[in-house]
Amino acid sequence: MKYIAPVEVRSQRLNIKYLDDLRELARKNRQNPTPAEYKMWNMILRKNKYKQKFLRQKPIDRYILDFYCSKLMLDIEIDGESHNKKYYQDKNRTLWLEIMGIKTIRYTNYQILNDIDFVANDLFEKIKSREAELLFSPFSRENSGLSGSGFKLKGV
Repeated sequence: MKYIAPVEVRSQRLNIKYLDDLRELARKNRQNPTPAEYKMWNMILRKNKYKQKFLRQKPIDRYILDFYCSKLMLDIEIDGESHNKKYYQDKNRTLWLEIMGIKTIRYTNYQILNDIDFVANDLFEKIKSREAELLFSPFSRENSGLSGSGFKLKGV
């Protein structure tokens, strides 16, 4: 497995790199979603209800994010039963993504499969909160000249 540095700046753009082997794995994951991922994508994210573009199975650094919005630097993770034994791995992953400026929201398979209305409403509130957080932070994406991810202090 060849490792590529996590962040590389090219021509005024910040590209978050990822492990080479993740590209094919992400493609396979997109072709074979779990029932919860399928429902989340088709009933909520695909329809662009929140006016934000999400990508499915997006490789970032050494991870594959279930759903990712680059404009909001927002990761949505769908946790199945396998995550019950991965608490510390998930916590470390979330911390690593936070260091990169990416916020993670987690839902369980059970929540999505059994209470999609709660998930839709909760996600709406969290997206609005994230938009406000980015709007009122001392960092501005609009003034940075960067696309994708990355922030720059206003007026700098």
